[in-house]
Amino acid sequence: MKNIDTLSSIEGRALLAEIYNELRYEKQMSNFATLILCWRICTHEREIFRYAKKEVTVLHPLGFFSGTGLWMEEVLNRYYFTTINSFVYFGAAILLVIIGMRRFSENISPDIVIAGIAFEALMLIVMFIVMLYTPSEELETLKSKTGDRQATIDDLIIEVGEISRDFAAVVSQLEKLSESYQEVLKQQSNLSYLIGKLAENYSNASAPNPQMLEIMKETNSALSDFKNTVEYLNNAAEVLKREEIEIAVRKEVERILVNKVSV
Repeated sequence: MKNIDTLSSIEGRALLAEIYNELRYEKQMSNFATLILCWRICTHEREIFRYAKKEVTVLHPLGFFSGTGLWMEEVLNRYYFTTINSFVYFGAAILLVIIGMRRFSENISPDIVIAGIAFEALMLIVMFIVMLYTPSEELETLKSKTGDRQATIDDLIIEVGEISRDFAAVVSQLEKLSESYQEVLKQQSNLSYLIGKLAENYSNASAPNPQMLEIMKETNSALSDFKNTVEYLNNAAEVLKREEIEIAVRKEVERILVNKVSV
């Protein structure tokens, strides 16, 4: 669960945009329901995960006035300014039609003209309030930089995860190699014992006997096993060498990415 201080921060504003897109386009909620729910989230909701997929908790809700201002700036102005502007032009067109008809006809009462003027004035006031909460360009720039930095950090985390996985694989290979070395030492000890016994038999007998032939067979078998073990160790060393080279390359990429993020 992630915690953020307030929705008015750069991170909170980016989160609010993601919540709106999820409610409006993924869950296919109506415009009115989306506006009402976004207003509730901006003003007093703490547990964002109740309404969206984001596992986020807001520590300090903004309240009615500040939350409404943020809602108008980040939701109403950003996504519905064109609609409000259209209503303003619609009211102006209606007013022009009424005034024109009033000029050429006596059937248009002054009350209708006054109603048209009042509607147009109301639309202009609404447009003024909405434009008053127009998001600044500095916030847009900061949000863009924050998004790029977060994407870079996510890529770096993925790269570090891959490096850790490769490091774990190398450790596993080293453990297997250590076990192989232990087996080689054990076989060397057995081979030394067999060679000593063979030398003793050579010194005690002047001619070969069945026991000596059996010992020689065991010695040949032990030598063959030792050869196979050495070949396996050589192959394991080659695999380990290639993995160490890959890890070194990944570390260099990680260093370059970290320098890029720091800049």
